[in-house]
Amino acid sequence: MRRTDFLKRILPLCLLAAAAGAQAPPAIAPAPLLPDREARELYTRTVQLMEAGGFTVPELARAGAPLIENMKQTLESLEFLGWRNPTLHFKMLTNVRAFLLISDAVPKPMPFPEASRRQLAELRDNQLLLEVYFQALVEQLQRQLRDPDRDNLRRYAEANQTLPAPAKDKPRVVFYGDSITDGWRLNEYYPDRDFVNRGISGQITGQMLGRFQSDVVALKPAAVLILAGTNDIARGVSPASIQANFMMMGDLADHHGIKMAIATILPVSDYHKDKNPANERTRMRPPQAINEMNAWLKRFCEERGYALVNYFDAMKNAEGLLTIDLADDGLHPNAKGYRVMAPLALAGIEEALKPRQPERRRRRLF
Repeated sequence: MRRTDFLKRILPLCLLAAAAGAQAPPAIAPAPLLPDREARELYTRTVQLMEAGGFTVPELARAGAPLIENMKQTLESLEFLGWRNPTLHFKMLTNVRAFLLISDAVPKPMPFPEASRRQLAELRDNQLLLEVYFQALVEQLQRQLRDPDRDNLRRYAEANQTLPAPAKDKPRVVFYGDSITDGWRLNEYYPDRDFVNRGISGQITGQMLGRFQSDVVALKPAAVLILAGTNDIARGVSPASIQANFMMMGDLADHHGIKMAIATILPVSDYHKDKNPANERTRMRPPQAINEMNAWLKRFCEERGYALVNYFDAMKNAEGLLTIDLADDGLHPNAKGYRVMAPLALAGIEEALKPRQPERRRRRLF
């Protein structure tokens, strides 16, 4: 949606909301949430307008300098921590409000340049857009908190009900994970296998733990291959929580006699950020955090006797980043990336399906 179209659609809502005691009529739909890219552009333009105000109004430049610096620092924090952080968006909005209050209070040269007048008018329009954006973001987060299906069990509910029982001569394996698994067309790589895809884009390990019974155990697989953790790192989930979720999924698999294979988290890279700023992956998924979690996953598999599928080492380059031609966005494998992963996954599954060593001791929840 172009900025002018969005402004035409949103301004009437802003005026209604700003009216004293006014209540939005039920027929008005919730304000749309700007895509992250457009929100980034709106914030960037807003900072530019604030900086431009100081060229013709020295008092505004002096008084508004700390606010502009706060805006820049908060924008960097949003890039690093993610665009669904309402606290940071509120800080941005607060700085814009304060800057406009200062602009109303400081003396201005006479005659006031027309270009400066237009810039301040655009800045006020941007404030209205940011008000609506912030409200829409908060409403979205509230809906997510109220969502009775936080773990998205409905995604595969019908498919699980219609899935036939596994054949005796063909072990069923569930590929379990987030978008990297979700986007993997398993039938193209394993046409003669009973491999079931139960990946859901965007999920963290806590959500995967929540649907483990429905999307893994209930399907009666011989084994499960779990690839998870990259979204946890991006969202700031603590390593202890990620590890606890893996341990509990392992406990559940052990209790139900399901063999376990765990994949290392894939490397990421920033090689494609020129195509899209969102492809700068290492800020939200620091390589050091990935390395530390992969080291723990290796120890965990050794301790439990699980098969380890080491995607990381096969897909990294000399700098420890995702090889440039294995993904088009620095995160999700492309067809070439999946071709690297496929034989590693198969080898890990075959390793997991081997009879377990009787001397191997594993901790159990039950």
